[in-house]
Amino acid sequence: MEQRKIRVLIAKVGLDGHDRGAKVVARALKDAGMEVIYTGIRQTVDQVVSATIQEDVDVLGLSFLSGDHMVLLPKVIKGLKAHRVEDVMVVVGGIILQRQVQALIEMGVEKVFLPGTPPDRIVELIRESVQRP
Repeated sequence: MEQRKIRVLIAKVGLDGHDRGAKVVARALKDAGMEVIYTGIRQTVDQVVSATIQEDVDVLGLSFLSGDHMVLLPKVIKGLKAHRVEDVMVVVGGIILQRQVQALIEMGVEKVFLPGTPPDRIVELIRESVQRP
């Protein structure tokens, strides 16, 4: 029996239209054998939460470049909790201030990837963290 692939949803929440980094990460994950769903830019919190549930993903990757992560990320986490989604690993990447990383971890983010993180490191963390039957 074939092992189920790790499923990852990559999303851009809010009005940020800069998605090159999200696309690079999505491609790296796909090349590593993961199933990747990219929602595109300018998604609402509700759209991301809904897609996370509907796609039955193992990982939700959120990309932020416009500085609105401290406002939007808590809303995404709250939305996931409201729907009792507790088995999805949340990772964040983008322009994040170092002093905000710990606060994001305390909100429930597994890992924050800052600019310059090699895509292979992201692949490695996801593989190590997500165990598929």
